[in-house]
Amino acid sequence: MLVKGKYAVRSLNRAQVLLHLHQGKTPTQVATLLPVSEATVYNLQKRYLTEGLMSALGEKPRPGQPSKFDKVAQAHLTALACSQAPQGRSRWTLRLLADRFVELRLVESISHKTVGEQLKKISRRAAPLSPGSNNSGASVS
Repeated sequence: MLVKGKYAVRSLNRAQVLLHLHQGKTPTQVATLLPVSEATVYNLQKRYLTEGLMSALGEKPRPGQPSKFDKVAQAHLTALACSQAPQGRSRWTLRLLADRFVELRLVESISHKTVGEQLKKISRRAAPLSPGSNNSGASVS
């Protein structure tokens, strides 16, 4: 793994930590030799001993809030952003889109920034829908 192939730097660092530990170096020595903290060396050693090599080399799942946007919600957002703006408005803003999404009970709550990020993601896959573009109907406000 360290000699040949393409691997993530984090995985290579973990492999080097385990290699140095296998050669009899202490966690303190390993931490001074490699760009990792002593706590990382101890945690990695513990994970190797309890869960095995592949678990120690790989990434653990990172906690985080799941996305509120599935394909259906993205389709609703696209349709809403491309629709006629509300009465008295010349175009959709991210805040208006976020508020309408909550009104339609598509999500319980959502930030206008999240709406902007989703429009950006959608625009990468299809025709440009980025906030403020002439053809999206949405603008940043």
